[in-house]
Amino acid sequence: MKRLTPVILGMILSGSLLGLVSCRQQESPPAPPEDRMDWWRQDRFGMFIHWGLYSIPAGEWNGETHYGEWIRSSAQIPLDVYDQFRDQFNPVDFDAQEWVKMAREAGMKYIVITSKHHDGFCLWDSEFTDFDVMSTPFRRDILAELKKACDREGIRLCFYHSIMDWHHPDYLPGRDWEKDRSEEGADFDRYVRHMKSQLRELIDHYGPLGILWFDGEWESTWNHQRGRDLYDYVRGLQPDIIINNRVDVGREGSMAGFSREGEFAGDYGTPEQEVPATGFPGVDWETCMTMNDHWGYNKNDQNWKSSTDLIRMLTDIASKGGNLLLNVGPTARGTFPEESISRLRDIGRWMSVNSEAIYGTHASPFPYLPWGRCTVKETAGGTRLYLSVFNWPADGRLKVPGLYNDPRKAYLLGDPGQKKLNFNRSADSVIIDVPVQCPDTVNTVVVLEIEGQPDVNIPPAIIADSDIFVDTLFVTMKTERNDAVIRYTLDGVPPTLSSPVAENLLALTRTATVMARCYRNDQPVSSIASRTFTQVEPERSTPVPDPSGGIWSSYYEGDWNTVPDFKGMKSLRKEAASRIKDLEGNQTENYAMHFRGWIQIPRTGIYTFTVSSDDGSQLLINGRIIADNDGLHGMIEKSGQCALSGGFHAIEVRFFEKTGSDELKAFVEGPGVVRQEIPEGMLFH
Repeated sequence: MKRLTPVILGMILSGSLLGLVSCRQQESPPAPPEDRMDWWRQDRFGMFIHWGLYSIPAGEWNGETHYGEWIRSSAQIPLDVYDQFRDQFNPVDFDAQEWVKMAREAGMKYIVITSKHHDGFCLWDSEFTDFDVMSTPFRRDILAELKKACDREGIRLCFYHSIMDWHHPDYLPGRDWEKDRSEEGADFDRYVRHMKSQLRELIDHYGPLGILWFDGEWESTWNHQRGRDLYDYVRGLQPDIIINNRVDVGREGSMAGFSREGEFAGDYGTPEQEVPATGFPGVDWETCMTMNDHWGYNKNDQNWKSSTDLIRMLTDIASKGGNLLLNVGPTARGTFPEESISRLRDIGRWMSVNSEAIYGTHASPFPYLPWGRCTVKETAGGTRLYLSVFNWPADGRLKVPGLYNDPRKAYLLGDPGQKKLNFNRSADSVIIDVPVQCPDTVNTVVVLEIEGQPDVNIPPAIIADSDIFVDTLFVTMKTERNDAVIRYTLDGVPPTLSSPVAENLLALTRTATVMARCYRNDQPVSSIASRTFTQVEPERSTPVPDPSGGIWSSYYEGDWNTVPDFKGMKSLRKEAASRIKDLEGNQTENYAMHFRGWIQIPRTGIYTFTVSSDDGSQLLINGRIIADNDGLHGMIEKSGQCALSGGFHAIEVRFFEKTGSDELKAFVEGPGVVRQEIPEGMLFH
């Protein structure tokens, strides 16, 4: 598997499930009652289901056992061979009511199922194709049965729908390895009309739907105009439907899931297999996550996340203001794997006691909690903090650090009688007396009710475009704390009550370490923030006599796990390319590319370079690695900065692809240059 409001640039994602950083997100103003996102923000937890013909080979082909729902492409299965799975699809044990019941009992509020994945097979009775469930021995409309069961159990039905389609003759581009399938006569516009007809069919026959969850937008035939048009088309069919951001092409990287700056269509971000390290003000997002390593059923994949990890992950995501869409890959017989069922039951047991700490909550106000996470709800005249404790205090004293509000009441969420827990204040911390014996070693929720909105010890934000500069750098300092002022210094000495107040934009013309602290009523009410800004000399440009447009591209074949050095290696093909990207004619796996040439920098300043790739890549300027995206991974991006003089500078991009999808993009941003793929006009050889 491969509109956001604020745009998060340079975000860092963490795959850690059990890290102890609980990150703060300032909530946007309450949405009006008619906001179609209200239910989604309230529900917080859904089930993803990847099911189709790929469940039949169960991840295995020609002795290889690592495949999933991408098996037709990854294993390069010819169409006529893959089509034979249709004659074998007969999930006689499928019980829609049982599936939906398991989701409900796990505390899930909505289900997103693959109406059509990239292979083009449809799980419903479609009048627009024979490549659907009614052409199988099963001959039952799976989506119709799920719709009926969801309505009965009070679960919202939603569909994942692939823009990409490896089966339809009009879909472009075709697979490079399918030499026997010609693209002659294919009409992509005709395919889009077909896709729209099927989407209308889904909404008319199975709606109203909660979400249309698009995917497969990264190929060259899809663009922003098509994404905006499809978004508007679907909203025209059902105005209150929610649509993810993969309808458009704005994602920073396939895994990161957040959209770049610009008016890209889509209602929320979709980080995949990762949990953002921080929350994001005003941004709706949902992490989609597998229980093991595959989306579609793989009988050999036993790398299951524990129930503890999954429960803490759900809490972690809610504490950052997001939703969790947790995947199940059913078997070819139509049953959930027993490992999935046992984990759903464990999550359900925890949710039956603690769901109040998940549903309808907002992100944590705390930048860090050493023992767990926090979610928040507003109450009459105050706030309820749900303190999810992963690491129980051995001395029975739970310290809530940096909280200035007056406590009202504390109790265990799992205590039906809500017996009051004693608490006291120590400086800027509240200490709650909890039982010495931990009630739930996975996650015990302690409720702390406080006066007013949370007032937490959060240092000011020191904001600038870069940590390095050439001539002048503008710095701002901000806090969202009520009735607080920021005092700062520029020499690395902690600020005091006599330090200047940060009121205006600060212009730095020399290296400085900015330190800032919040004060209220002449008393410090935050820790100290610090950031060093370094004035640097720009790297000199190099005279390049009579340059030609484009950049040298060399192509290699081999098996690598990291970016190769290329020194002494003989390329199979060398040519001048107009852009730094994966080129036509490459094989789809086990190859590498090396781009070398010159980039013309328009004027002196700080430039940001980014490489986005699947698998690894590196971007070098003047022989120095600026953006390092090496290793085996999905589509992610890495950035770096350097100071450059106007003129020509040596640029080099190294890239390798092992298996799976392959893609490479390189971006530049700097003075007078908005972030964009490095254009042809800047590259020379």
